[in-house]
Amino acid sequence: MGGLDNKYFLEKDDSVLLIVDIQDRLATVMQERDRVVRNCLNLIELAKMINVPVVVTEQYPKGLGHTVAEIQSALPAYQPIEKTSFNCCGEPTFIEAVRKLRRKKVVLAGMETHICCLQTTIGLLQDGFMPHVVQDAVCSRTTENWKAGLEYMRDVGAVISCTETVLFQLLKVAGTEEFKKISQRIK
Repeated sequence: MGGLDNKYFLEKDDSVLLIVDIQDRLATVMQERDRVVRNCLNLIELAKMINVPVVVTEQYPKGLGHTVAEIQSALPAYQPIEKTSFNCCGEPTFIEAVRKLRRKKVVLAGMETHICCLQTTIGLLQDGFMPHVVQDAVCSRTTENWKAGLEYMRDVGAVISCTETVLFQLLKVAGTEEFKKISQRIK
């Protein structure tokens, strides 16, 4: 790779998709809800096609509800990891599940950028993972908090990316059935 750090490159066999807290009551107050859900659906579809595991978390579902219906129905299996810790890594069930996958790159999407996504990014880095935060698949209630969260995550060493970059980095080449399906989805 010409001396460029391997942390910047996604490989399907070393990646996991993490959907953080895209829950009913939280999503209703997000201005960017539709964009984030649409981009998560694109990421989930590719993950299913190329066998990238998908992990979903829910922050205190008794208060915030469950994962939004669109995402629930798109998942290969709806088995959310419940948590009360803002940092997903603070939930033992989560960190066990991610370690068991034996994949180092975590493609991170969800809500809210400056709280759970940020703290999880830091936790993943501390635990030896490389988070790839999908900036158009995360959101906060305010643009200022979204921007601050992304800048903070970049400062601590995460890769900040976007949905199409992740999709095509994982696809690698044009002309495959997966490429054709994903190209149709994002038109």
